Order: sequence, then C-alpha cells, then structure tokens
Amino acid sequence: MSKTEANHAPFSYDGLDRVIHEKARLGLLTSLMAHPKGLAFADLKQLCGLTDGNLSRHLGVLQEAGLVEVTKGYEGNRPHTSCRLTRTGRRRFLDYLAVLEGLVRDAARAAGKEDAPAARFRILPV
Repeated sequence: MSKTEANHAPFSYDGLDRVIHEKARLGLLTSLMAHPKGLAFADLKQLCGLTDGNLSRHLGVLQEAGLVEVTKGYEGNRPHTSCRLTRTGRRRFLDYLAVLEGLVRDAARAAGKEDAPAARFRILPV
C-alpha cells in the first residue's frame, strides 16, 4: 500500500504481521523477548501453556519466517532443545508492538478518554 493509500485507510494497520499476530505465537515471542539468551523448550511450553505438538508447530512457523532460532542438542545424555529470538525476530516484534500500540491509542481515542480502560489505568501515554 502506498503512503497515499495508507493516508486514506488510517485504520488498516498493515504492520500487524500475521505471522506474529496469532495468539500462541504472540505469547512465544513475548516470552522470548523477556529472555534474550533463550529458553528451553519445556520452559517455553510451560510459560505459554502449549502442548508439545502445538509448541513445535508454532516454533516451526516462527523459524521458517526467520524470527526464531531453534537449537537441538544434548545436555548430558538427554536431548535438549532451546529457542531464542533472532535479530530479525526482535526487530520485527518491536515493529509489530509499535503498530499495536498505535492501534490501542486509536481505539482509546475513538472510545473517548473517559470510557477507555487504558486511559483509566494509565496504560497509554498522556
């Protein structure tokens, strides 16, 4: 979409990346953002409340998109899988959050300051 088209569709939120926007993947990326050195598969599974299969599938999507790096190896004699954000993943996630922040601001303005929970709880900047 060109800048001209974007000006005519201010609520299109083109920066809401469909790869990131899915609920489980949003949780995975948030968890990994909070742990820059990465997390073990089991820890990520627990933090996000996912099954082994769901976690594997979502990690595969994120890995294919270049957002997450998955490393498989061994700790002692036991298999160990760890996951971490790539540089690209960190940048795209921050870009996504900036668009999401704008969406929340727009929604709060549209609802009116007195009706917006974000304004009531001082989540948004004044």
